[in-house]
Amino acid sequence: MANLKEIRNRITSISSTMQITSAMKMVSAAKLKKAQDAITAMRPYADKLTELLQGLSASLDGDAGSAFADNRPVNKVLVVAITSNRGLCGAFNSNIIKQSRTLVEQTYAGKQVDFVTIGKKANDILRKKNTVVANHSSVFDDLTFDNVAEIAQFLMDQFTEGKYDRIDLVYNKFKNAATQIVMSEQFLPIAISDENAGSASDYIFEPSKAEIVEQLIPKSLKTQLYKAIRDSFASEHGARMTAMHKATDNAAELRNELKLTYNKARQAAITNEILEIVGGAEALNN
Repeated sequence: MANLKEIRNRITSISSTMQITSAMKMVSAAKLKKAQDAITAMRPYADKLTELLQGLSASLDGDAGSAFADNRPVNKVLVVAITSNRGLCGAFNSNIIKQSRTLVEQTYAGKQVDFVTIGKKANDILRKKNTVVANHSSVFDDLTFDNVAEIAQFLMDQFTEGKYDRIDLVYNKFKNAATQIVMSEQFLPIAISDENAGSASDYIFEPSKAEIVEQLIPKSLKTQLYKAIRDSFASEHGARMTAMHKATDNAAELRNELKLTYNKARQAAITNEILEIVGGAEALNN
């Protein structure tokens, strides 16, 4: 059994760790509220814009904008892996890395798969065994639509120039503070659902279809990427808040066990001292 000083030092250390994890939990909770409000307000707009985009794309035959809906044979794939810049958020980052590797080894086995990373954690791990063509971790320092639009424009250029035949997004979708859903979502070419394909003829275009395509498709793609990053950002704080809450609870449980061990060891030491004193007194009397 460890001596009393060692146990006391461990109790002090665990108590200090509890203060840190508790503080991190409160900070993440404050940031989560703002991030959650942002993604909740954005989703209806983004979903409707995506619906319009798919419906419009279903009617494209030879227009200039159909370059974004060009379904080519898939030989070269670009995966956009969205993680965080910091750790201490449970399985948040590892789930994205795992899903990214699944795409490489199973879904697109035998094909060229490169990465664009958004978040230092993805960049640090994926670059060891895969090709990372760009890293945009700094976007989290100032998460605005304009900054994300530059990344989306880069992805659109990569597709329209024929450098990649398909672009996928891998990110955590925010459900609640305790639940994040790993998403693998097609970014380019634009996915056209059967429902939208059947209703394409119902559209009346004003102004011209070409002008609508030129404005709507790039804007929708930029909004889709911005929503994915916003989802990931909210999920990060939810995962970190949950992880720090569990860490605080575990530390409290361990501290209580150590206190019990400390009290038992202290009681045993006192008992031994009393026995030694009594034994010495009896020896003197004899």
